[in-house]
Amino acid sequence: MLRIWGRTNSINVQKVLWCCHELGLDYDRIDAGLHFGVTDTPDYLAINPNRLVPTIEDGEIRLWESNVIVRYLAHQYGAGGRCPANIATRFDAERWMDWQATAFWPALRPLFIAMIRTAANERDASVVSRSEALSLSAVRILDHRLEDRAFLAGDAFTMGDIPVATTLHRWYSLDIDHPQLPNVRRWYDLMRARTAFQQIVMTPLS
Repeated sequence: MLRIWGRTNSINVQKVLWCCHELGLDYDRIDAGLHFGVTDTPDYLAINPNRLVPTIEDGEIRLWESNVIVRYLAHQYGAGGRCPANIATRFDAERWMDWQATAFWPALRPLFIAMIRTAANERDASVVSRSEALSLSAVRILDHRLEDRAFLAGDAFTMGDIPVATTLHRWYSLDIDHPQLPNVRRWYDLMRARTAFQQIVMTPLS
């Protein structure tokens, strides 16, 4: 059986768990990271030297890096569906997965840490302001992308939607200004209607 190491409140673990539910995969999850520990143990370091979550073991295959894991699962168990068969559509989806990791989440993460994990009197106002502005710029890019398509890679839900929607949920959940962005909101509502998104992603932030 597929094994997944990681705590359920981690954005990166949530991507993988959501993907598993969309694919109908059974898995065994082991709490790891932050107060759960585990990630500093010799056994864990042998499979993930980064001391981060998630990590998976699927038979002989061991992987870390959440977006890579989502790609692997979608290809292995959802080829032609969650992993598009059309090469252009597939790499369109992959592009947005990379955008989440290199642009959207780096913009939002400092704001998330400040608003959720930092006491109000200890927050750096300049960090908050900058991260809020950069995050909004990223969401505006997303809104423009969704002007003429239902999902990020076209007319169907794919692996490309998972990392971005998991991140967008955090943006909408923060106590900040959320301008009217109709295309993003429509797409986000489609995500919110998915049972797996409700179960895995729409949980209290911590």
